[in-house]
Amino acid sequence: MDPFSTDSELVNIHTAFTQAQYNLVLSDYEASSFSESNRLAVQVLQYRAQLALGQASQVLSTISASKASSSPDLAAVRSLALYLNGSEDDAATQAESLAEQHGSNVNVQVLAGTVLARAGKQEQALQLLAKHEGSLDAVALIVQIHLSQNRVDLAKKEAQSARAFAQDALGVNLCEAWVGMRTGGDAYQAAFYVFEELAQGPSTVSAASLIAQAVAELHLHRFEEAESALGQALALEPENETALVDKYVLDTITGKETTLPKDTELLEDLDAKREAFQQALSKYSPKFEA
Repeated sequence: MDPFSTDSELVNIHTAFTQAQYNLVLSDYEASSFSESNRLAVQVLQYRAQLALGQASQVLSTISASKASSSPDLAAVRSLALYLNGSEDDAATQAESLAEQHGSNVNVQVLAGTVLARAGKQEQALQLLAKHEGSLDAVALIVQIHLSQNRVDLAKKEAQSARAFAQDALGVNLCEAWVGMRTGGDAYQAAFYVFEELAQGPSTVSAASLIAQAVAELHLHRFEEAESALGQALALEPENETALVDKYVLDTITGKETTLPKDTELLEDLDAKREAFQQALSKYSPKFEA
């Protein structure tokens, strides 16, 4: 059973996390106000919120190696923090160990699974995540992995299976919207409705939901609306890299002059691909007929 189901006292903080309202997760909830059996789950959600906000080093300073050794949940958080802080190999090794020793732990499934997936070990991540028992967080990660593998069919199947036990839960709606964004056609509009509902609600809005709405608008060729949504996202989080990259894409499409900060992941990825192409090209010598 999902510990964040609607009959749990954790439902509100988890909903805020799912809506990407990470600052709210940190500011509006205290672990001490929850029942003792749920306090660790609250702490893990708050650590995950910190990681989503780019605070991996702070999480590592809070969860020492000795502290992590006392709890597989905290060890899973620490492994993801290590990965995000640049220690990818160590993080992947720890994630593999956690998966082997504590594979039934839902936080290990989701967090170690995230590390494995990001480290290029998608099949190991899927094997670990397959052990979940009704966790929408696990379902969401499975869907994302399948989409990264261009297996839209498997992602759609996973989202549909989650609908059977979670019905109209927000996590299911988001999974189906992600699949819709990869399916295209009429599915763009259906996905847009999901993102718009989150982005335009005063109690649910976040930079992430505004960005998602903007990307859907872009696919629907509604460029002015996309620009408006991205403007709102950047007003909330001026340094949000995803919003900056999407703004760059939108400006390029609409013919505006635009630049990106040099240290963005997109430019680093493009530079890596350019270097790989040049290395491949160097192995061949062009032959011209006289």
